[in-house]
Amino acid sequence: MADAELVTSEERLRRIEAITDAALSGLDVTELLDELLERVRDLLKVDTATILLLDNHSGELVATATKGLEEEVRRGFRIGLGRGFAGRVAATRAPVTIYDVTPDDVVNPLLITTGIRALLGVPMLANGNLVGVLHVGSLALRRFGPDDVQLLQLVADRASFAGQARTQVLGRQAALALQRSLLPSRLPDIAGLDLAARYVPGHDLGIGGDWYDVFTLPSGWLGAVIGDVSGHGLPSAVVMGRIRSALRAYALDADDPAEALASLDRKIHHFEAGTLTTALYALVAPDRATVHLSSAGHLPPLLAAPGRPTQLVSLPVDRPLGVGRPLANRRTTVLDLPPGATLVFYTDGLVERRNELIDTGIERLADAVRSGPAEALCDHIMASNAEKHPDDDIALLVIRREPATDAALAADPGATQEPDVDPPVAA
Repeated sequence: MADAELVTSEERLRRIEAITDAALSGLDVTELLDELLERVRDLLKVDTATILLLDNHSGELVATATKGLEEEVRRGFRIGLGRGFAGRVAATRAPVTIYDVTPDDVVNPLLITTGIRALLGVPMLANGNLVGVLHVGSLALRRFGPDDVQLLQLVADRASFAGQARTQVLGRQAALALQRSLLPSRLPDIAGLDLAARYVPGHDLGIGGDWYDVFTLPSGWLGAVIGDVSGHGLPSAVVMGRIRSALRAYALDADDPAEALASLDRKIHHFEAGTLTTALYALVAPDRATVHLSSAGHLPPLLAAPGRPTQLVSLPVDRPLGVGRPLANRRTTVLDLPPGATLVFYTDGLVERRNELIDTGIERLADAVRSGPAEALCDHIMASNAEKHPDDDIALLVIRREPATDAALAADPGATQEPDVDPPVAA
């Protein structure tokens, strides 16, 4: 009896060492999950081992890694919490065993067609949050005991943090790729205007819904927008993409920024319920002398005109999009844009600081803004105002009306170029 107990103790120690092996730490996430599944299949002498990770966006479990049920991953199998075997494990956050599997016990038909007779599943948790489900299956009838449950939970605990890291990395990469694909790859070349922009993702909270856009309209007007969708990560980036595309469509039918934002507000209330979005939409006249502006809860732009101090543009700020009932009577402000003047649009990530009033950040930004070439001004603003490791995304858009001398030179390349100085401002 003593020998039998000794063998059992040695086997238990071997199992634990196989799972806690320090060498596993050198593997990347995909390799680690693959190796853990291979080892648990060997240690428990089962035929299948599968990890389903929780997709926080859809609220479903998605087959991510497996040994013995590769077709499940290839087919992209997913299941809601509470449904089927894996869904039951996730919903109860407790181990579940099935001695003799029947079609009533499972939702995935692959488990039946493969011939799985016995199942054991445990939840994958990280810091109290559900990450996914790990389950193993046997082609023979089998009763899983307490030692089997304990070992599988040990594997799940190790796989949980790897799975969580994988989800975060993939989500961040996808959000960044999506966001950058939606931002203009290059700003349009517009006669009479000098444009520049920057976008920097936040490092602590991840990708969010900040965006800017510049587009020409058939009427000859130039549309420019900057906005911020609440939240962070891939869900916010996806919503941002839909809102950006919708505004472009409304811009084709509306020659008033307030009207376009009112249409966008109705769209958000109906299709993106619960989403809060701020936006500032501007239309620059074909002669570049005026700008029509409408703000939906967004920070006002800064205007730097030659010979004048930089100041916040005074305009009414209507409530953000998606808040309360759709607002039909939004307002538009007409702003003069003299030659050499510069408009600066930005999101709150550029001016907000912890333990500091936002007015202080705006004043700091105003001190950095001066009329001049847009690209150089963008560089100066980012160098003097952006934090080294911003907590939030930063979007910045600069629109400068070329000085009269620059515009004349562009119209007549043979003209004599005057010194690049700002023209005097009439009293």
